[in-house]
Amino acid sequence: MVNIEQFAKRLNILMDYYEISAALLAEKIEVQRSSISHILSGRNKPSLEFVLKILKAFPEVELYWLLNGVGHFPKQVEITASAPTLFSEIEAPEVKKEAPKPMAKPVVNEIVNQEKEIMNQEIERIVVFYRNGSFKNYMP
Repeated sequence: MVNIEQFAKRLNILMDYYEISAALLAEKIEVQRSSISHILSGRNKPSLEFVLKILKAFPEVELYWLLNGVGHFPKQVEITASAPTLFSEIEAPEVKKEAPKPMAKPVVNEIVNQEKEIMNQEIERIVVFYRNGSFKNYMP
């Protein structure tokens, strides 16, 4: 059984981590603002659909951490050594692998990854979101 108060605290941790308001969270996961408000106040329990939308929008969130507080936020990736290939010793020297350090702002990493994907594409529009919930739309 999910403890509603603890779930609301973890939801607040998520919003603080991404520096977003409840309104922006509602927009990002495509739910009504009142849904976020009711869950944060303890009035309603989160539905399965609500939880799945959070996991889809924020891949760094672990399911068990969100529901029960078990695990880590953000997700900690376990690094495993790849199987050796015929030329692996010749081509690359052995490198000591370390666990990734947690990022202060995963949004920056997301933007960099998106930039790499669209390097050869033409920009259609740019949208800037402000903390007060407003935004500006730029068309090149």
